[in-house]
Amino acid sequence: MKELILIAAAGQENELGNKNDLPWHLPDDFKHFKRTTTGHAMIMGRKTFDTFPKPLPNRRHIIITRDREYQADHPDCEVVYSLKEALAAVSELETVCVIGGGEVYRQALPYATGIELTRVHGRFEADTFFPEIDPGQWELIRSSFHPKDARHDHAFTFQRFNRKT
Repeated sequence: MKELILIAAAGQENELGNKNDLPWHLPDDFKHFKRTTTGHAMIMGRKTFDTFPKPLPNRRHIIITRDREYQADHPDCEVVYSLKEALAAVSELETVCVIGGGEVYRQALPYATGIELTRVHGRFEADTFFPEIDPGQWELIRSSFHPKDARHDHAFTFQRFNRKT
C-alpha cells in the first residue's frame, strides 16, 4: 500500500469510546474524517462497523472479525478474519485508513506510516483506548487547534504524525 494512516479522535488519556459510542459530538471532526477517508480503503473492526447506520459512501470497507459466520451485505464491504488478511486485500497503490477500534489500532500501529489524531481536550469515561504514540518513532508535523464553541462541547486539536525514518 502507498500509505497506512491511523485516523482517530481520542481524549487526553487516549480515550476512544465507551460502550461502542463516542463520548463527544464534534461536527468539524466528522468533516475531517470524511475528507481524510473518502476515496480510500478503510480497515475497521466489526464493532466499529456496526456503529454505522450504513456503509459510508465512496469508501471501501474492510471489516475484521473473528466471527466466521459474519456477513456484511453491501458491495463496498469485505469481511476478513485478521489484520494480516486486511492488509493483503489492499493494493500497493492504495492509501488505507485504519479507523478503529482500539485493538485494531494497536495491531496496525507497527505498520502505520501516519497518524491523523484529533486530540479532544478533556477526560472521558471509556472502555476503549488509542495506543500510546511513542515520540521516538513518531514526529508531529502538523497541529491545528479548534476551540470549544456553540457546535463543539470540547476544544480539540487536529494532529498529523509521520513515522520517523
